[in-house]
Amino acid sequence: MTDLPRPRRTRVLLALGSIATLTVVAFASTAVQAASAATGSARQTASAQHAAAGQHKKKHKKKHKKKPLVCAGSRIAKPGGGYWTCTFDDEFNGTKLDTSKWSPITTATSGFTNGPECYVNSPANIAERGGHLTLTALQLSAPTVCTKPGGAAFATDYTSASVSTKGHFSQDYGRFSIRAQFPAATVAGLQTSLWMYPANTVKYRNNSGEIDLGEEYSNFPDRAIPTIHYTFPGSPIVWQQTSPAVPGQVNPLVGVNEYQNNFCMFADPTAFHTYTLTWSPTEMVIQYDGKTCLDDHYVSALATPTAKSAPFDVPFFLVLTQALGKAGTSSATPDDAFQPGVTPLPATTTVDWVRAWK
Repeated sequence: MTDLPRPRRTRVLLALGSIATLTVVAFASTAVQAASAATGSARQTASAQHAAAGQHKKKHKKKHKKKPLVCAGSRIAKPGGGYWTCTFDDEFNGTKLDTSKWSPITTATSGFTNGPECYVNSPANIAERGGHLTLTALQLSAPTVCTKPGGAAFATDYTSASVSTKGHFSQDYGRFSIRAQFPAATVAGLQTSLWMYPANTVKYRNNSGEIDLGEEYSNFPDRAIPTIHYTFPGSPIVWQQTSPAVPGQVNPLVGVNEYQNNFCMFADPTAFHTYTLTWSPTEMVIQYDGKTCLDDHYVSALATPTAKSAPFDVPFFLVLTQALGKAGTSSATPDDAFQPGVTPLPATTTVDWVRAWK
């Protein structure tokens, strides 16, 4: 069968169809190119934004970089040159105890007592206001039951306060300073302690030592007593100090030793005073208002392992305590027993600041 020529219209339509197809293809190609260009531009924009965000983040981090801790007041020169570096500072300028730095010591969790008081975490006993921390011993309007770990308990009419940096801050060696004001009492029954205790009490059992920057007994209101608790070879002094404290007592190993000084006098102990410990691997110096009250060249148990002396080679934490007095057990621990109806209450120790340097 002979093929007949296609009508012209068909060829035109085919031609138009081809043109349309080409047009669509061209349009599609142009759209793809445009989309690709747009995608590339978007990617460039996103990349630029990401880079800018990164730069901003870097600037932000740099802007908020943690600064080294600076203790309030002027820089303090070290005896051997240079300056002490601040490691702890609380100026007590808040409205409540800073629990990132301090923890209240309670009888319920620690079993700690001194006289007849129960140590509690109460705003009536522990308060921060007016730029000061106050620790108060007071008499309750009705007796309360004071519990101890393990279920033990006792009834008491009195509560008091103690706080420590245990679990927050501890340090071996350096400079430690506390500015505080003791209660205005002149009869027996109150004891204020600014002291330090080892963070690791297991390492040396009961021979880990204790450092008292200052203790004030209200029956001796004209002085504060610094004490370094430890024993050393040739000394009759034991852990609880059953022998009289003699200023200037000599350690036969080093020729100089004064573990306690009962005669660091104040004109007015109820005023604010600064209690400072400078502690090195071989010596502790305690000063009150810049005056040296105790200079102890202690001997470490590491140097004399058979001496059972406190090593003082582990970090110690800080403790601030307002206690009621207890009966003395020796001439080295004077009878400062609390006397109901005689010892004035409430009694408050006020702390202006606590600082430490390395």
